[in-house]
Amino acid sequence: MKVEISFNPEDRAFAEEVRGWLHEHLVGEFAEHLGVGGADDAEAWDVRRRWEEELSAGGWLGLTWPKEYGGRGATLSQEVVFEHEYAKARAPYRVGTHGLDLFGPTLLRFGTEEQKRRFLPKITAVEEFWGQGFSEPDAGSDLASVRTAARLDGDEWVIDGQKIWMTFGAYADWLYVLARTDPSAPKHKGLSLLMVPADQPGVDVRPIRNLVGASEFCEVFFTGARTPADLVVGQVNDGWRVALGALGVERGTLLLPMQLRFEREADALVSLARSRGVSPGLRHRIIDAWVGVHLMRTTNLRTLGEVLRGEEPGPQATTSKLFATGQHQRLLDLAMEVLADDATTLGAGYHPDPWQRAYLISRAESIYGGTSQIQRNIIGERLLGLPKEPIR
Repeated sequence: MKVEISFNPEDRAFAEEVRGWLHEHLVGEFAEHLGVGGADDAEAWDVRRRWEEELSAGGWLGLTWPKEYGGRGATLSQEVVFEHEYAKARAPYRVGTHGLDLFGPTLLRFGTEEQKRRFLPKITAVEEFWGQGFSEPDAGSDLASVRTAARLDGDEWVIDGQKIWMTFGAYADWLYVLARTDPSAPKHKGLSLLMVPADQPGVDVRPIRNLVGASEFCEVFFTGARTPADLVVGQVNDGWRVALGALGVERGTLLLPMQLRFEREADALVSLARSRGVSPGLRHRIIDAWVGVHLMRTTNLRTLGEVLRGEEPGPQATTSKLFATGQHQRLLDLAMEVLADDATTLGAGYHPDPWQRAYLISRAESIYGGTSQIQRNIIGERLLGLPKEPIR
């Protein structure tokens, strides 16, 4: 069954406006960096930041946010249209994704009026960047086990602990940190989500070098770091519910802009295989992977259609992250097979080519945004009604 989304005349006119603006502004150094970067790839950061400032000046950031918070007040369908046209144009990946796509929606849902007016316009103006302080060395998938602690000292929170795998943490001006504010409460009950300024003596951000030699991830140490008492998102000790809201955004809609990129990679793999000549067995596996990527499109379109109709997304929304991760990694595994010996050699100075870079970075996809093991638990328990995994 072919799944499509139908748009009204206003949305089709909006698509024309988006295409016209991108054609006019995606020039010069921006056109020289088409498709560069990613959600976990800081390549060409300075160029991408300038591009984001260009988007801000055009009113294209925070599209669905209310105008009083720096947004455009657009509809959800217009946001979908924009993301689709943006991906088709291969515009550089936006650097402010953690503020725009993760923290911003969380603050819109749980923040106070004062917090929204203070922070959201700074995000859409590309004046402040955010980092997510959730995972810890002993609290990754089991996020409720975080040990980073915050205690009130007068009109400030004092924070001590450690966070890890903070994407783009070295660029962040502010951190949203899940901290334990009531050590006597059950682990899901005594947490709060705090907004913490990164530029202070008690915050030590240390980059972590990844497989491609870059440092998109960081670990952050808090030693007596401080933030005002009113910079809590939601209620004190209700941070677990707020954090789940943020993770719901991360594990859902952020897959959608990646769809066209996966399709381009699938088409490029087919072309690569044709140019090199591959065995019939490998050819069949490549065809199967190409089909898998297009099944992802069907899944995403079905979910989008439900959201746009105001319906609760079906079970495919829960399975989509696990499916997409497996399909994308399989696609890039096949690319390495096609490249054969060329896949194991690097240029001078340890510079992987685009295929090698994509392959190495994709290894983390089955970890971030919820590990594949956790995704299987969610599917088993919430969709299939299986017993919960026993606690060992």
